[in-house]
Amino acid sequence: MSVNSSTAPFLRLGVNIDHVATIRNARGGSHPDPVRAALLAAEAGADGITAHLREDRRHISDDDITRLMSEITLPLNFEMAVTDEMLQIALKSRPNACCLVPERRQELTTEGGLDVRSMSNHLPDFVARLKGEGMRVSLFVDPDDEQIEASARVRADIVELHTGPYCHAAIDGNQAHIQAEIDKLARSAQHAAQAGLEVHAGHGLTFDTVHAVAAMPEVVELNIGHFLIGEAIFGGLHSTIGRMRALMDKARASATGQASA
Repeated sequence: MSVNSSTAPFLRLGVNIDHVATIRNARGGSHPDPVRAALLAAEAGADGITAHLREDRRHISDDDITRLMSEITLPLNFEMAVTDEMLQIALKSRPNACCLVPERRQELTTEGGLDVRSMSNHLPDFVARLKGEGMRVSLFVDPDDEQIEASARVRADIVELHTGPYCHAAIDGNQAHIQAEIDKLARSAQHAAQAGLEVHAGHGLTFDTVHAVAAMPEVVELNIGHFLIGEAIFGGLHSTIGRMRALMDKARASATGQASA
């Protein structure tokens, strides 16, 4: 059943700290520390921390995951490729949630959603092993009905809708294209909620683009990373996260108020 806007749940903010580690790794050593960033994010109003341990370890390291599990009190969302190596690390670490994403060695960032439909033979067992150890399983997918239905079939708990195309449209400034992408995300959020999936969203969201997605009542969590870390260079991490949190809350309150009216 679709979530009613007048009773929309609190919208959580997950802060992705990968690119704090990117800066650290550019020079080596231990500064800046992504675990410190996670602790500051918690103080600023984050509801969870996301970290993507890539196969090539280009930013987050194995030690970062160990320290995050032991030093933060917020839930950890472990982004990971669907590989045996990552499965073993997740089973050992047991974060709160695992978000399964596509991963290619040469990509700068995650490009496109996971093709759940083509992985129907392998993915159910992978998901079951994670869930069997008490972890919630999220699938990062494009806003596409077939991918959402496939996600429900493999018994994922969550889908995270890929907001990248919407954010790219916002940069281009074509209003018709922007609205088409917003409508696509809204329809997919409704479809996923009706399929019994918890709905998250993320990728490329900024102060300027967050409102439309935060106002969707079915969406219960936004995961934002690169923009927050980049903007923190100019305004500080605490202030940047606080502003994003305020914009999300304003959007959700506005949508709820309009539905009630």
